[in-house]
Amino acid sequence: MHNLRQMETTANSRRNFVKTAAAGLGLLTLPQLLHAQADTPAGRKKIICFGAHPDDPESGCGGTLARLAGQGHQVTIIYLTTGEAGIEGKAHSEAAAIRKQEAMNACAILKAKPVFAGQTDGDTVMDNAWLVKVQKLIADEKPDLVFTHWPVDSHKDHQIASLLVIQTWVRSAKKFPLYFFEVCTGEQSMVFRPTDYVDISDTQELKRKSVYCHISQDPPGIYGCGHAAMEDFRGRELGVKAAEAFVYMIAKGQGSAVEYL
Repeated sequence: MHNLRQMETTANSRRNFVKTAAAGLGLLTLPQLLHAQADTPAGRKKIICFGAHPDDPESGCGGTLARLAGQGHQVTIIYLTTGEAGIEGKAHSEAAAIRKQEAMNACAILKAKPVFAGQTDGDTVMDNAWLVKVQKLIADEKPDLVFTHWPVDSHKDHQIASLLVIQTWVRSAKKFPLYFFEVCTGEQSMVFRPTDYVDISDTQELKRKSVYCHISQDPPGIYGCGHAAMEDFRGRELGVKAAEAFVYMIAKGQGSAVEYL
């Protein structure tokens, strides 16, 4: 029991450090955003979710995106690829057309704007040219907060998407709060230790509907790889019906040193 209490105290101290450090940098944290008044132009914030494929943002943090959009914030989903290699037996061009429409249908449910970066599913690259492109895509949106993949992931495309955003964050003169989401934890996202949770009890069904827009990707299979269990487990950790979890990345001071908490 003593060890458990000690762990809880340490965790609380680390969360307080995150909030204090973020406030010192003038960054809007996710808890603050969830309670921000979006009924005025000044209160409306711009949110980006950067995912590798159509269905990744929806399955990773669709409930959170729906909640933020429902509060009046502007949500943009940037898909690094259009899922070209994601439909067996179909040419890349045909698969991309199908999956782009599925993504657009999902974004309509989440009240998000879809943007397609233009890389190829299964053949993603991390180089200087693409880093410049991603920097521009993100800078053009002027985000107040960004979500992306957890970098310790078994899928190469997920890793590339995450690294492109991390490098954009590192090089950004104006830091934006950066949060990592999980997908198929244990199968894909690994060693994921959340710092933040979002109650999605009221938007869980919207999330499910957005995931089920991706008909070509076997939506029951997406949930079968652990997402239903994740929503339930993260909800139990938070003490609510359903939740999504995130890891927050912040800069220490004004330098480029980064600490995962």
